[in-house]
Amino acid sequence: MRSARHLWHWQWLQLMNGLGPADAQGHYRRPPAAFAEALALPDDADAADAHVLIVGRSCPWAHRAWLVWALRQLQATITLVVVEPDPEEGRWRFSEPFEGCSTLAELYGRCGAPPGSRATVPVLYTRRRQQVVVGESARLIELLNRWPAGRDLDLDPPGQRAATAAWRERLQTSVNDGVYRCGFARSQAAYDSAEADLFETLDAAEQALAASGTSGSEPGWLSGPCPSLADVQLFPTLIRLELVYGPLFGVSRRPLWQFPALWQWRSRFHQLPGVADSCSPEAWRRDYFGALFPLHPSGIVPAGPALATLVGRCPLAPADAGSTPRTPG
Repeated sequence: MRSARHLWHWQWLQLMNGLGPADAQGHYRRPPAAFAEALALPDDADAADAHVLIVGRSCPWAHRAWLVWALRQLQATITLVVVEPDPEEGRWRFSEPFEGCSTLAELYGRCGAPPGSRATVPVLYTRRRQQVVVGESARLIELLNRWPAGRDLDLDPPGQRAATAAWRERLQTSVNDGVYRCGFARSQAAYDSAEADLFETLDAAEQALAASGTSGSEPGWLSGPCPSLADVQLFPTLIRLELVYGPLFGVSRRPLWQFPALWQWRSRFHQLPGVADSCSPEAWRRDYFGALFPLHPSGIVPAGPALATLVGRCPLAPADAGSTPRTPG
């Protein structure tokens, strides 16, 4: 039994090394993205069908780009294309050929990505120049927020920019990547550090949101009175928390209902126009539990809560808390 256990642990480490790199202490380190620097705002940004936003339903990094596209109503100038995962090959595949390519990796190669680059979503592609404009999600959502010909909605409002930038930097490491640092940890110490950092940041967000609704005022958003890119970054992680990350990545120490302000914030954000259409809980669970073999070797997709139960009233919140979403403009 001991020999079998050591052999399985060694095999698990090899599989995890293929899933994502780690440092000598077992801390997961996300590989850099190709096409990380955004090109300038294209001069044909307001032309119909000139650009394509490529996303995957289960990817939280793609979800944030999808959210900005939906909230700013950019459908007239940017076409949305959804790729599907190919778990056997570990790549994204187009449902039908796109620009002569059947996989995202082929498109990356055609656009000049360095050999060995990971072909990841989201991607903003320009048809006219036949190249990737940007493939890094943080830069992409900034570009989409400046995109013309959409809804007059600024997700980086001037009065909140400092707070938005601070929250985005903290969330990226502690929460967005933090759940992966927990799930992909190679050692107990690496997991403990990432898990503590995750819940410390959720506590800070809870306090900020709770303070915004005091003195009888309507509850605000993460960096101020208006939704911002900080909210956009946080939502894809928290909407997947009970459905995927809690059971699969081991981040269930405190369920979100124990954070009533965050729970109500999640519900209010889900009610914003276009957000619900970007949520695919069945695809999330199928892709995570079915594809991440080192974390879930059986491939069995367990039952989980219905999404509707996660965006209703929090059992710890007052009956009238957060019932109406506030949107600017």
